[in-house]
Amino acid sequence: MRIGTRGSLLALAQAKLVQSKLAKFHKVETTDIHIEVIKTSGDIIQDRPLSEVGGKGLFTKEIEVALLENRVDIGVHSSKDVATQLPDGLGLYAFLKREDVRDAFVSLKHKSLDDMPEGAIFGTSSLRRAAQMLRHRPDLKIVEFRGNVQTRMKKLEAGVADATLLAYAGLRRLGQTHIAKQMIDPNVFMPAPAQGAIGIECREDDTRTRELITVLNHAGTAAALVAERHFLHGLDGSCRTPIGAYTEIDGNDMKVIGQILSINGTTAFEGEVTGHVADCAEIGQHLAQILREQAGENFFESFEVR
Repeated sequence: MRIGTRGSLLALAQAKLVQSKLAKFHKVETTDIHIEVIKTSGDIIQDRPLSEVGGKGLFTKEIEVALLENRVDIGVHSSKDVATQLPDGLGLYAFLKREDVRDAFVSLKHKSLDDMPEGAIFGTSSLRRAAQMLRHRPDLKIVEFRGNVQTRMKKLEAGVADATLLAYAGLRRLGQTHIAKQMIDPNVFMPAPAQGAIGIECREDDTRTRELITVLNHAGTAAALVAERHFLHGLDGSCRTPIGAYTEIDGNDMKVIGQILSINGTTAFEGEVTGHVADCAEIGQHLAQILREQAGENFFESFEVR
């Protein structure tokens, strides 16, 4: 089997996790499963915000091309980076058990979000985090802050920003949880839809590979991500739109909470839908409809790229 992945430390850690789990379950050597590093548009374009150059799919497009050209058998992704509309012939067929979905406050100067002084500089490349931060702390100055964890830490050292938010799941996979100064309540700063879950993509007609990766699929995570991705799709959400989602599952009961915000954080709409996990897709679609009705179509037109 050939795994396609980005070359960042986090992406490689995720690919190696999938590699080791597949090898262990199918009783083969890890060396029998090859990891192919593929540079994506999101890795190449570093001088502009992602929202300006295409949004979601920038970290998966080239891996998906490799899948369609049969150069790799599976693509391993951070699920929040995967577009809601996949290329024809591809599908997400397994999700590893979801990690902690919360964002972590990271700073070399301050102990917590509320410890930051008025007018401090907050760095992020996420429209969602920027909008949520401005809603919580409108006094802060927001600056563009792209790069992997190591790059962002160097930027904090250089004084580009006083603090940032990072996905705690990524810090755990990198063994970097010690840099988290504060865990952010997901009900206050709602995570990105599909945050904290590794998704595995492959060709629809490759039944052998689909069977091999099915053993890694975590049913609860899959249900949550189906709901959140349908919610995102129903809002036509991309990196150009501040959208958050948070799912709770108790047995067969599911609750999905959604949030949309204006870019400056002054306006926000929230809603929640509960139901049976078997109806996860419909739950996500219903939640999107509720927020569309709350916000009105004019709200979404403001996010269109002109």
